[in-house]
Amino acid sequence: MLDNQLTAGGEISLAEQAYRHLRDKLIMLDIRPGEAINDGRLAAEMGIGRTPVREALKRLESDHLVISYPRRGTFATIVDITELADVSELRETLEPLAARRAAKAASPAVREELRDTAAAIATMDATDDPYALMRYDMKVHRLIYRAAGNAHLEDVLIRYDNLATRIWCMVLEKVPSVAGHISEHIELLQAIADGDSERAGKLAFDHVSSFEEAIRSVL
Repeated sequence: MLDNQLTAGGEISLAEQAYRHLRDKLIMLDIRPGEAINDGRLAAEMGIGRTPVREALKRLESDHLVISYPRRGTFATIVDITELADVSELRETLEPLAARRAAKAASPAVREELRDTAAAIATMDATDDPYALMRYDMKVHRLIYRAAGNAHLEDVLIRYDNLATRIWCMVLEKVPSVAGHISEHIELLQAIADGDSERAGKLAFDHVSSFEEAIRSVL
């Protein structure tokens, strides 16, 4: 059963818990592209009712992670590699913006969290499980988005990062070094923590660009 998660505003609803749980399974391809989604089975697996699962699936459809067909049901969307250029174009604009904002707006506590995260990444190596590394990659990006202090920007970037991560997971076993991709965050996190907005923006742009190059190199 899903445990209640707490935020500064109190308990997160079951629908939100279901949304986050299913979103990450779809992103990491634990639910395979094109796979049929049974809301009753998912509800039983998570120990909750069907209603919050159905609410979560509606949100996931707006995120382009699932698609529903009348009389056929709901399915995980296909990962379209041809979307890579469009997704990267948007991220190359928005990721540097978030990094620059975070460098200017992050609280002392968040800056300390950024430094701690950079230190943790420095201990990772190529022998670590690539899927675990990709989950950590999502965590790092979401930390930066939150540090930027703009909820609308955060929401948009999470959606595009989700789509980018699905593309990455499609070719994960072909990519030479996931750890190398993750290690690019070290300097970025340090620049944000130090308040160096220009450097943070440049490093964020370079990181997104290298992501696209890595994907194209194995297609």
